[in-house]
Amino acid sequence: MDVMPLLLLVAGSAAIAAAARRTPVPPPLLLVAAGLAVSYVPGVPEYTLDPHIVLPLILPPLLYTAATDSSYLDLRAQLRPVALLSVGYVLFATFAVGWVLYLMVPGLPLTAALVFGAVVAPPDAVAATAVARRVGLPSRITTILQGESLLNDATAITAFRVAVAAAVGEGATWAGGVGEFLVAAVGGLAVGLVLMAPLHWLRTHVKEALPQNTLSLLIPFVAYAVAEQVHASGVIAVVVVALYLGHRAWEVDFATRLQEEAVWKMVAFVLESAVFALIGLQLPVVLRGLGEYQGIEAAWYALAVFAVVVVMRFLWVYPATWLPPMLSARIREREGRPGWKAPLVIAWAGMRGVVSLAIAFSIPVTAEGEDFPQRNLLLFLTFTTVIGTLVVQGLTLPPLIRVLKLPGRDARAETLAEANAQAQASRVAEQRLDELLADERNALPAPLAERLRTVLERRRNAVWERLGQVNAVTGESVDDTYRRLSREMIGAEREVFVRLRDGRYIDDEMLRTLLRRLDLEEAAAYREAT
Repeated sequence: MDVMPLLLLVAGSAAIAAAARRTPVPPPLLLVAAGLAVSYVPGVPEYTLDPHIVLPLILPPLLYTAATDSSYLDLRAQLRPVALLSVGYVLFATFAVGWVLYLMVPGLPLTAALVFGAVVAPPDAVAATAVARRVGLPSRITTILQGESLLNDATAITAFRVAVAAAVGEGATWAGGVGEFLVAAVGGLAVGLVLMAPLHWLRTHVKEALPQNTLSLLIPFVAYAVAEQVHASGVIAVVVVALYLGHRAWEVDFATRLQEEAVWKMVAFVLESAVFALIGLQLPVVLRGLGEYQGIEAAWYALAVFAVVVVMRFLWVYPATWLPPMLSARIREREGRPGWKAPLVIAWAGMRGVVSLAIAFSIPVTAEGEDFPQRNLLLFLTFTTVIGTLVVQGLTLPPLIRVLKLPGRDARAETLAEANAQAQASRVAEQRLDELLADERNALPAPLAERLRTVLERRRNAVWERLGQVNAVTGESVDDTYRRLSREMIGAEREVFVRLRDGRYIDDEMLRTLLRRLDLEEAAAYREAT
């Protein structure tokens, strides 16, 4: 097996992604452009997207890292718009885009057109999160887009399977399609619910960071494989498990969290970079198989499909945003009347990505001895739609947000909330310290006891002398006692932060910031005491 093409892909895409961070161009766009350019360089090996690799081996870790960085509480608060986009919009786009393509292309069966509709229906999780990080979207819009991109792949993959079964004459019916969708969704949810508690138990009972992180890397693949084995949605299973583990991440050992964060950042960076480069590298493969559709005719179909995909998202997003408040007084009281700017951004942020291409490449080559109807044309239109949305929408989204002048995150309010949370946690930690020092088993020299108090205001990176004294009651060394008391204080602060997050006084992003600070302080205390 020649591993050189794989090494070149990973190294090259990582280098381009790193360079893109120094430019105003979002890394996904630069990677796609580089892939397109490199695909025509003589001697470059041919890269073909294999759905048997992308779906079970690349999609699960990307979904997992995106879901663990999301907020379960925020997603629950935005459940209605997320569900309307991740389920309602995907099904609407499947039928609407498929029907328009059926009317445009002579001789294309409706079932084959619906296959294409399912392929291009879901905005991609990788594309949405990669661009959202760069443009600084308001938190509510970011939550909705992330929630949609986490769950819509499950809807699209199920719709695709039903449409393919109908296209190849396997007797698929509407009732059977609805039943398969429900089985996949409910089954994926059930698998996620069954796995999340045992996996969390393992994470909290495996104490060493290296085995713990090995377990962390296996979790998304295990969840996906178990769900797919019982014909359920692996996507939903991975997302459910990841949201639960992310919500309970504060219960895991600090060393594991610090190492795990670095590991998953590296994994996401490598996979995202390679994925976007792979999109561009598909051009020769797609064009070679285009066959009878050449020149102006193929370009016309590509432009028309791109326009239809964009327009259909607007036709869904605005009614889905405006109708619920119009029909429900309760929603109006809770959320107010929506404006036109946020739906515009959500509608324009529907970039497609590698999942659509991977699904398209899984269209069967033959069915009952005959080629799948216009398979090569469907691959070409998928490729042009993905490239078109990434380039056109990806490049214009940042200036659109600047023109609309959407209110961003309130930095002053967040700072005040963080200061209040830290003040509350520090008071509780000081109270805990006083309780501990009142017990003779926790006796410490005055300088070290005072240091535990002052470190709540500002942690000093200084090396302390190890006094070598042993506690007569517990037999602990001074260093061991100091380390234990420090962890008790930090544990008290951590519990307060989580309680404030659960009470919605601070959000999950702020919780992660505060917990990381405590993790680093706990790591410093451990290092100083050893």
